[in-house]
Amino acid sequence: MIPLTHYLILSGVLFAIGLMGVIVRRDIIVIFMCLEMMLSAANLSLVAFSRAQGSMGLPNYDGQALSIFILTIAAAEVAIGLALIVSLYRARRTVSTQDLNTLKD
Repeated sequence: MIPLTHYLILSGVLFAIGLMGVIVRRDIIVIFMCLEMMLSAANLSLVAFSRAQGSMGLPNYDGQALSIFILTIAAAEVAIGLALIVSLYRARRTVSTQDLNTLKD
């Protein structure tokens, strides 16, 4: 059985990579994928804690249920976010955040 610390270290590394991608990258689509990676890291830690807090050999499913809700919200975010990105690209012909610094056009 893999110890809880291994899952938490993996979750922390995934979250750090996603955070670094959000801060460093300038492409909206890459930023969006890094945000999804950060949500996946949070889901991994929730499931790991849920599994570790089981009693009598049975896991506690509260963290896993919350993880499913987070995945559902992330799917809705993807649908709305990609629609906004496509609309923004059609209007401005770019997805670079450096070129999208003003709200009026």
